[in-house]
Amino acid sequence: MSITRRVMGLAVFGAAALGLWSAAYAQDARQGVAAASVIEEIKKRGVMRVGLSTFVPWSMRDKKGDLIGFEIDVANKLAEDMKIKVEFEPTAWDGIIPALIAGKFDMIVSGLTITPPRNLTVNFTNPYAHSGQGMTANKKLAGNFKTVEDFNKASVTITCRRGSSTCADAKRIFAKSTIRELDDDPLTLQEVVNGNAHAVMSSEPKPTVWTLSNPEILFKPFTENLTRSADAMAVRKGDPDALNYLNNWILYRTNDGWLKARHDYWFKGNEWAALVN
Repeated sequence: MSITRRVMGLAVFGAAALGLWSAAYAQDARQGVAAASVIEEIKKRGVMRVGLSTFVPWSMRDKKGDLIGFEIDVANKLAEDMKIKVEFEPTAWDGIIPALIAGKFDMIVSGLTITPPRNLTVNFTNPYAHSGQGMTANKKLAGNFKTVEDFNKASVTITCRRGSSTCADAKRIFAKSTIRELDDDPLTLQEVVNGNAHAVMSSEPKPTVWTLSNPEILFKPFTENLTRSADAMAVRKGDPDALNYLNNWILYRTNDGWLKARHDYWFKGNEWAALVN
């Protein structure tokens, strides 16, 4: 055998061996990532720990003190599909992301809106719900109003809760209107019910619930929200397997209509109000 052929043979053998080693290393790396996933930890533990904050109707206490709401339904269904139990960890909103990073629970399921700053510290799943700002208006004062332009006039008064993002959105969308900022939601609503303001803007489903509770006085001028945000689950960074599973679960429960049905129940009706009032 010539030296050239021997060298070529050794090179081919070396390349093949390197390829096998690389494939084995990659397989070990993938298995290591999968084993470290919080999904594997949850399966071994048999319990999924969910961080949330209480916001009506995302998650709230009923008359018996039990947690109910859209997020409770979502987490319970996720646990049911994984054949495990779920434990809820109520947490103050301003500390919920630090608590996730510190490992106090496995994921956040709490109507958490995707934003670039939050995404720098946690990983978001695909959205499983969308929320936004809505409006309810006084029939006598604004019964003929049908468009944003109808409300966007200096002669129109719109109320909102002082210090909320809603007021900032109201000033942007209705730049010509008179925006009256009040201290709490009941006051913003009462001004409209009393005929002292044309409309109130707030995060959904409050405007829907207020309208259903005052059908003789109020109406919803817009079928769609005035703003739109995407809400997702959040997990710690460096866990692609968790994102893969949760994203596919969201896709599955979106396609079979379950997520929409539960969202419609909590956000488009008020049958559940008797459970908490």
